[in-house]
Amino acid sequence: MNSKALEDVTVLDLSHLLQGPFATQLLADLGATVIKVERPGQGDLFRTLTFNNRWLGGTESPNFLAWNRNKRSLALDLKATQAREVIYKLVEKADIVVENFRPGVLDRLGFGYEDLKRINPRIIYCSGSGYGDSGPYLKRPGQDMLIQGLTGLAAATGRGDGPPVPVGAGFSDQVGAMNIVYGALAALYWRERSGVGQHIKVNLLAGMLAHQGQEMLMAMNFETDFERPNSGIGHPGMDAPFGVYPTKDGWVTVAMSPYSRLVGVLGDDSLLRYDNPKDLFEKRDEIWARLAERTATWNTEELMNALLAVDIWCGEVKTHLQAEQDPQVQHLGAISYYDHPIAGRVKVVAPAVSFSATPAEITRPAPLVGQHSREILAEYGFSEDTVNALIDSGTVAQSS
Repeated sequence: MNSKALEDVTVLDLSHLLQGPFATQLLADLGATVIKVERPGQGDLFRTLTFNNRWLGGTESPNFLAWNRNKRSLALDLKATQAREVIYKLVEKADIVVENFRPGVLDRLGFGYEDLKRINPRIIYCSGSGYGDSGPYLKRPGQDMLIQGLTGLAAATGRGDGPPVPVGAGFSDQVGAMNIVYGALAALYWRERSGVGQHIKVNLLAGMLAHQGQEMLMAMNFETDFERPNSGIGHPGMDAPFGVYPTKDGWVTVAMSPYSRLVGVLGDDSLLRYDNPKDLFEKRDEIWARLAERTATWNTEELMNALLAVDIWCGEVKTHLQAEQDPQVQHLGAISYYDHPIAGRVKVVAPAVSFSATPAEITRPAPLVGQHSREILAEYGFSEDTVNALIDSGTVAQSS
């Protein structure tokens, strides 16, 4: 038996930025061999983008390093004539191809599903896009924040007296990555029974709608949009006390909990007059303000202890650095690291799924552009002279 769940699976990763690379990283964490095909020189566009104008090791993008561990890099100019020879050779042995180019780009280059299916009928070809491969938005850019705006997520987030607020992470892209993985794994299982591959299509627009299933169902069936509260109520469809509340030294969250029990902890019986379904929704901003006056007199730790003692669903609000040090995060081993040749030791979030027999593992740092070009081509039968010729022509590049 293999020591990793996907140890005998080879993935040809033609993707860039977040959606595709996160999907292939998830597969790589489970043992898949992932060959990341990048442009010579610049590589994945995420290598040139970063947050806060900060670069690890002076040159390495945290954004790229986050989504590309456990892969090898082949720097290949897909527009070069000889690129077809290389890709077609890799596809002969590949199980999964992942790409998130704009629809039609790879077809024009000869690397579309129909092209690769002729070479390997067992290939599972996963296409990630913003809006699908047809329709009125076909030529629009499909970026994460744009999708959050289009699908109602931003309009449902934030306070009613302020602007819509996108989620503070690449949520649409990450949902898209999960959909690619679930599609690819289902297709692998089907291939075991049928012997043939298929084309998996994932788009961010449909993905974000699906992941707001309860909100969409509510709005569509009652023909009423949610109205954001003006307070810290945590969801536009929820009543009080569901929300975020201030303390002397921070913030706490309170989820679905008996209102009277919360009032009992805070010690203001006058608040019980709101304890009916009509007021808890219609007067939720007013109730939030009254509750916040009381929570603000407590330290976070003291309030948490008092709420947990009576089984109120609650939690502290933490920054990313505070989350790293959280005792449960530490207990789970949810933070790991890898050693990178330029960036040095890089702290990362560990794989989130636990397997009893085939655990996910971090075995490689994110690669340099073309770091494994020679190694990969040699494995696929290209002679040293051929590899040298490909490098000399600029079709292939290797890191120095």
